[in-house]
Order: sequence, then structure tokens, then C-alpha cells
Amino acid sequence: MKKNIIYSITITCMMLGACSDDFTEIAPTGALSDEALQNATGVDLKLTAAYSAMDGERIGRLGEGVSAGADNWWTDVVSDDAHRGSTDGDNTELFQVETLDWQTGSGWFLGRWSALFGGVNSANAVISLIQTIPDEDFSQQLGEASFLRGYYYFELQKFYGNVPVISVENLDNLEFNQPNSGPVWSQIEADLQTAIDNLGSDVVNGRANSWIAKAFLGKAYLYQEKWDEAFTLLNEVATESPYSLNPEYVNNFNFAGENSSESMFAIQFVSDDGRSFNGNGAGTLNFPGGGPLGTCCGFYQPTQDLVNAYQTDASGQPLLDTFADTDVTSDYGINSADPFTPYTGPLDPRLDYTVSRRGIDYNGFGLNPGKEWIRATFADVSGPYLPKKNIYQADEVDANRGTGGWGSDWSGINYNVMRFADVLLMAAEAAVEKTSPDLTVALDYVNQVRNRAKNMTYVQALDADNNPIEDTDAANYVIEPYAAFAGQDFARKAVRFERRLEFGMEGHRLFDLRRWGVAQEVINTYITNEAADINQSDYSRFRSYTEKFDLFPIPVNAIDQSGGILEQNDGY
Repeated sequence: MKKNIIYSITITCMMLGACSDDFTEIAPTGALSDEALQNATGVDLKLTAAYSAMDGERIGRLGEGVSAGADNWWTDVVSDDAHRGSTDGDNTELFQVETLDWQTGSGWFLGRWSALFGGVNSANAVISLIQTIPDEDFSQQLGEASFLRGYYYFELQKFYGNVPVISVENLDNLEFNQPNSGPVWSQIEADLQTAIDNLGSDVVNGRANSWIAKAFLGKAYLYQEKWDEAFTLLNEVATESPYSLNPEYVNNFNFAGENSSESMFAIQFVSDDGRSFNGNGAGTLNFPGGGPLGTCCGFYQPTQDLVNAYQTDASGQPLLDTFADTDVTSDYGINSADPFTPYTGPLDPRLDYTVSRRGIDYNGFGLNPGKEWIRATFADVSGPYLPKKNIYQADEVDANRGTGGWGSDWSGINYNVMRFADVLLMAAEAAVEKTSPDLTVALDYVNQVRNRAKNMTYVQALDADNNPIEDTDAANYVIEPYAAFAGQDFARKAVRFERRLEFGMEGHRLFDLRRWGVAQEVINTYITNEAADINQSDYSRFRSYTEKFDLFPIPVNAIDQSGGILEQNDGY
């Protein structure tokens, strides 16, 4: 690039006869020379750029912009947790993603691919720069850059399965056209171990530390079913790290709880009075189609299947095997002007912090009136529900509401890439599956999560003027911890179910189903059940989930640009 700039300046000078002989020693306006960056300031600038790639926003990104962000919301629409939302004809490519009509040229697959490799290249650039400054100690920065590269590769691995490794040497030599010869777990493990070896343990908002690196390496082991190694690391983080559960579940999704004790690694989104370039652009479609703030665009609607999963029995236990047998009453097919009575059966209180239902307070904005806030028609597959975790609290709108380029909302709510509850439930899973299962430890970790849900403040009922009714819950909330795990099979089922309840609408569900090897069974059963739940007689628009859908396709754009060096995943 520098050679091209000098060549262009040379031609201009020859034409004008007006340049001095030393023009090649002057950096182009708006650019820094390599030499100018070979110091602590330069390393920190490049490291900031590597963190900045987390939100998917970068110059030259390809594909669909709202698929590039780390919250992975659009992958939930493949699972049993969420519909694409809005009307069926709005954004055909995402409708194809939801209905399993996957096209290798889809911008949704390319958007995340492009964003993640942008992150890899940014992390490589930090490591490359550090290698040119041998006389200074950049251990912390090396650890952070290695962590970020490991994280970006982890995301690429869980999305696409077979991805190329771009090394620092490849970056330096502009040799980006590398083959995708298989999984890259060894690279991920090496990067995260380098991070552990070099990072300090201090908690700095939005930055990696050794505890976070251990948690992510434990997660990488978990995905590979290296249960013993995963348990060792995750149990250490669970018992010795400075992180803990927030007393209030909702504080993981609002301004008041940002960077609190449960937030381990979060994208630091910020809104401002003008256009919010540091807001969450990837989530801009996921507000009500109207609603209390007149927002757009009605995407990312929770499923009836997810809502049903929050049913409990009279003793506060989840319906692990039978939740789909009965439905939580919905207002599907009922206009807002018509009467509706919300469900009165026992429910896990996390439901109404995850899903917005008619007749229940909507994040302090008053009672959700139902259909008038739903953009989808009754003929669309999107259903009657709205998401809550990504939506502002009414008393925090000024702090969190930002604006995008077409008047869209760019939220300033942080996204927790990993929170402490995830560590507890991953440690519980590893405890169940390791060579010598420890169901006592698994029970303890699951119950820590359930007890937080039990003891938190519940969503409250409102009177006719939308004022909270003192000491009156909005629904019949009943939740209790498990008394015991009867055996390994029951413990496995309980841990997996708890993950769905705790992390609903946070972008994790599809990847959990895939790594457990149950995606085909669960998603096909869900498609059948959901068709009946929202009265869709013609669900032929949905294809069956088969083994090939356990990986997203390699974007054909990338294959074409590689000249055929990249190979497509099986089945596409």
C-alpha cells in the first residue's frame, strides 16, 4: 500500500515538476508510517482496533451488516428460540436462513465471515508490531491480542467448522489466500494459552484478563468434549475469580448493571446525542414495529416454544420432558382492542425478563398491548412476542438510545459475550460429563443460577394507570432449586435445560444444540410444534434440519476470491 502511494506521488510530481526530492520521507496525510507506530502508543492504537472489531463494524466489510455483530442474534432464528420476525416478505435472505433454505451466496453468512477475519487480521497486526519492538515489554498487550485472535477463531470455528488460519507471517507477506483444511482448535487453544500466560488478573472493563482467557479456553475444551480439561479451568474460574452473579437478573441487560460483577467480557456499546457510531448497529432491526418509542423493525421475535419452556410445576421445577405438551396462553390472532387474559399457570420468573407478552409490563413502558406493537401479520410465521433483553428500560432511554444512519436505533446497552452465569453452567456441564462425574458440584452450580432467579425482584403487575401494584407479581412465578440430581442422565438434561432458560434470546442456543449433537431432533420437533402453536397450516416453507446444517456454508464469495483454494462444507 505504501509503495502504491509513493508511486502515485511520483507520477504527480513528474507531471507538475513541483515536488522536492524528500517527498518520499513524508507520511501521507491521515496515515501513520510503520516507524511512527513502533512504540507503546502505536501498540495500544492497534490493540484498540482489534477490540473494536468485536462489534463487526469495519471499513471494507462485506456482506450483511447486521449479521456481523457478536451477539449472533440471527443464529437464534435457526433454533427453537426465535423467529426472524417482521413480515415474511421483509428481508428474503433472513427468511431463507430461518426456513433452512440456505444459499451459499447469502450476505448473512458472508457478513459474519468478513467481520471475524477482520478481527483476526487486526489481532495479527498487533502481534506483528510487537515483534518489531524487541526492547520493550508488551506481555500484557501480547496476551490481549492473542486472546482476541483466539476468540475470533473460536467464533469462526463454531460457525463454519473448516476455516483457514491466517498467521502473522501471512499478514506481513500479504499471503491471505490460505486453505481451509479442517478445524482450527489447536490454533484456538494455543492463542488462549498464550493469553493466560501473559495476561494479568486485574479487571478492566471491556478488556481481557487471565480469568477471562481461562474461561474461554475452558469453553473451547467444552466444545471439543475435553471434559476433564474444561472442568479444571471452569471450576477454577467459578471458585476463585473475582466475578459473581448479579442479585438482579435484569441488571445483565440494562445500563445500571453494565460492567457489574457478572459481566466478564462485554462489548462496550455507547450511544450519544448525534449519530451513535459506537452503538449496537447489528441489533438495529430488533425493536418493536412501532411500540412506545415508535421504533423499527419488528425482527427477532421469541417463539412459542421458548415461552413454553418457562413453565414450571407447582413445586417450581421445570417441565424437562413435557413443556411442549401445553402452551402458555398467547394473544396470537387476537387484536389489541379485543379482550385477552394472560396465562395464570406457574412460570419461571426469567420468562418476563426475556420475552415481552401481552398484558405484562414492557421494561417500564407500561403494559404490552399486543398486536398493535407487532409488525408481523397473523399470516406470517413470526408469532405474538417481542424480545426484552436488547430493549431499553424506560428510565434509561436517554442513557442508552442512539441513532443510526436512517433514523434506526443503535442501542448503547452492552452485550455480554460471556457472563459469570455461563461459567457456572459450563462448569456444571463439565462436572456431569468428566471421567469421574461430580453431580454434587453440578447441582450446586445449577442451583446458584436458579436461586438467583428465585430471589431476584420479579416483574410487577400494573394498575390501570401503568403504576406498579405494591407486592403484586405480574404472573404466577414459581421457581425452586433442585433438591438433588437422581443420576447422570437427569443431571445432563437439567443442565442443558437450565442453559436455555438462563440464556434465552442471547445468541447461544443454536450452537449449544449443535455441539450436543441434538440439533436435528430438537429443531425438527420444534418446527412441527410451532406450526400448530401459531396456527400455520402451511409450514412447507420450512425444510427439514439435516446434518449439513450443523455448519454454516463457507461464503461462495470467499471461495471465488480464493480461486478455489477454499473448499465448501459438505452438503452445499
